[in-house]
Amino acid sequence: MRADNPDLVTVVGIGAGGWSDLGRTGQRTLAGAGVVLGSPRQLDLLPESVTASRVPWPTPLLPALPGLLAAHQGRRICVLASGDPMFHGIGATLVRLKGIDGVRVIPHPSSASLAAARMGWPLAAVDVVSLITGPVDAVRRYLNPGQRVLVLSRDASTPAAVASVLTSAGYGSARITVLSQLGGPGEALVSGTADGWSLECDPLNVIAVECGDGPRLSLVPGLPDSAYETDGQLTKREVRAVTMAALAPAPGEFLWDVGGGSGSIGIEWMRSHPSCRAVTLESSPARCATIRTNAAMLGVPGLEVIEGRAPSVLAGLPTPDAVFIGGGLTAEGVLDACLSSLRPGGRLVANAVTVESEALIAAAYARLGGSLTRLTVSRGSPVGGFTGWRTMMPVTIWSVTT
Repeated sequence: MRADNPDLVTVVGIGAGGWSDLGRTGQRTLAGAGVVLGSPRQLDLLPESVTASRVPWPTPLLPALPGLLAAHQGRRICVLASGDPMFHGIGATLVRLKGIDGVRVIPHPSSASLAAARMGWPLAAVDVVSLITGPVDAVRRYLNPGQRVLVLSRDASTPAAVASVLTSAGYGSARITVLSQLGGPGEALVSGTADGWSLECDPLNVIAVECGDGPRLSLVPGLPDSAYETDGQLTKREVRAVTMAALAPAPGEFLWDVGGGSGSIGIEWMRSHPSCRAVTLESSPARCATIRTNAAMLGVPGLEVIEGRAPSVLAGLPTPDAVFIGGGLTAEGVLDACLSSLRPGGRLVANAVTVESEALIAAAYARLGGSLTRLTVSRGSPVGGFTGWRTMMPVTIWSVTT
C-alpha cells in the first residue's frame, strides 16, 4: 500500500482561507508531518500546532526539487500547494518525478473552480490559461469574439499585462474582473475594461476575461497569410492547410520545423492543441526574430526557435513525432538526418518548389513510398476591370510514415 511507503510525499491543497478551510484529512496529515515544504505565504497559513519543520521553496524550484526531497527522505514529507495540486500545480510535477505510488494528493478546490463559481460561469465551457510561469502572450491563443477566459496570475502586475495584450489584440472593450484572495477573509473583486485598466490588485489573483467583440481568428490550420509578418518566405495559406493535414498533429506531440521561414507551420502545429510542442530551425537571424514575433502575436510564445543550418543544428534535439522540411531540402544530409531521427511511426512531410528539390523527393518516394501530391493554387485577382486567375508556383508535397 502507498500509505506504508516511507518515501511517500503527501501534497495538500490549501486555499487563501488557510487552516480553517482544510478538511480533517488535510489537517491530520499536516499535524503528523515531519517536514512541510511550500511557499512562504502558504507556510504562514499553518498554525503553531503544526510542529513540523517548515522549508520554503528555493528559486528556481524545479532543478532543486529532487535534491530537496532526498535531503528530507524518511521524515514524512508534506507539500503545500495552492488549490488543486493537480491543476497547474506541484502535484503533477511530483507524480512525474516519483511516480503515482510515491505521491498522495489531498486536493482543495482550484482557483479556477472558485472563480467560475463567483462569476456564475460553467467551468467546462471556459478556457483556462496559466501565466504563473508562462509569458502573457499565451492569452492571445484564446481570444475570439464572445469567449470567456480565466487567467491564473503570476503576481499583482499580471492583470495590467493581460489588459495591455487584450488592447493590442483588438479587444480593448473586453471586460476584466480580477478576483483576489479567493476563499479567504480578504476576498475582493474589481472590474473594468482592458483599454482603461488602471486598478491595483492583490498578488494572489485570478483574472476573468469576457472578450466581447474583437477580431475573429480561425482555430483550424490555414490562417490568412496576412496573419503573419513575413519577408515573403511563407508557406501560403492553401498549401499550409494541406501540409498540416499531412503532418496530422495530435495532443502532446513534438514537431521539428526545418527551414522555418516565417514560422507558420510550427505556429499552427502548436495552435492545434495546448499540449503540442515544436521547434523551428532557421538559418537567418532576421527570420528567427520574425518567427518569434509571429509566435507571440498568434498566442504560442512557447515555440522554440533555433538559429542554425540543418543537419548540424539537429544534433541533440528531442526525438520528434513529426518533421516538416520547408527549406534546405537539397542541403546534403538533411533529409536522411530527419528520417533517421523520427520515432517509429513518426511522419515526415517535405515541400518542394524547385526542380532540384522535386527530384530529391521523387527519389525518396521511389525508395520509401509514402504519398506524393502536387498542388497548384490559383487566386482570383483584378485584370483591368475584370477578374482573372494568378497561379502560384506549384508545390510538390511528399509525406511518409516511418
